[in-house]
Amino acid sequence: MTSATSADPHDVPPSGLPALTFHNPLSEERAARIVARLAAARPASVLDVGCGWAELLRLLEAVPSAHGTGIDLRGEDLARAGRQARDRGLDGRVRLYEESARGTGRGPADVVLCGGSGQALADPEAPDYLPRLFAELRRLVNPGGRVLLGEGFFTRTPGAGELARLWPGATAGDHPSLGALVDAVVAGGFRPLWTETASASEREEFESGYRAAGEEWLALHPDHPEAAALRTRLDGQRAIWLDGHLGLLGIAWLTLVPVGRVG
Repeated sequence: MTSATSADPHDVPPSGLPALTFHNPLSEERAARIVARLAAARPASVLDVGCGWAELLRLLEAVPSAHGTGIDLRGEDLARAGRQARDRGLDGRVRLYEESARGTGRGPADVVLCGGSGQALADPEAPDYLPRLFAELRRLVNPGGRVLLGEGFFTRTPGAGELARLWPGATAGDHPSLGALVDAVVAGGFRPLWTETASASEREEFESGYRAAGEEWLALHPDHPEAAALRTRLDGQRAIWLDGHLGLLGIAWLTLVPVGRVG
C-alpha cells in the first residue's frame, strides 16, 4: 500500500477547478438574475466569447427556442462545457468551437456573453483596448440585442507599493476606474442597461475555490516530486490576492444594449 505522502506517479496534482461552478467571481444568485434579464428579451441566438465552461449558456434553458455558440482556445474547458450542455439536455442546441475569437465570424447574435474574456476579442496590453473591445462587441451583437460583459476595474488608483504586490509588470493603467469603464461603454456605442459589481463574498469564493483542490492535494502529498512547484504557484497566487488586489481590483458585470444600428 502506498502512503499518502510517498511519490506515486499515478497520483498527480489535480487538473481543472472542480470547486468552482463559474470561472469568474459570480454567484448562482447573481447568475440567475442576469439570465432572467437576458431571457426577457427572448433571444434566438447566444454567442459566448472565450466561453470556458460556458456556464452562462444555461440561458438556453430559459429560452427553449434559442441556440448557442461557444468559442474558446482551451480544449479542456470546452470538454467540460460539452459535458455540462449534455447534462442539461442542451447539446443539440449548443455548438462549441476550439478557436480564436479575434475577428470571429460566428456572430452576430442576439446576446453576446463576454465574462472576463475581453482579451479574446482585443489586446489588453494595447492603449486602445477598450475602444477595440467595444467595437468588436458592437460588430457581434444584433441591433436591439444585449451584451453581458465582465471586466476588471481598479477601485482606486494604485500606488507604487500596491503595484509591486500585484502581477509582474503591473501598472496603474492596467484597469480603468468603474466610472471610466462605463464611460468607455457609452463612447463605444452602448448604453449600460445594468451595472453591478462582484461582491466580497463572490470574490472570496472564487479566489479560494480557484486553489482549493490544489491546496487539499498538497496537504495529502507534501513530499510528492511535484509538490514544490505547485506550492510555489499557489503561494504566489494567494499572495497576489491577499497582499495585492484584495480591495483594489473589482469585477464589473455590465448588461449593455447597442445604440441604433451597426452601420
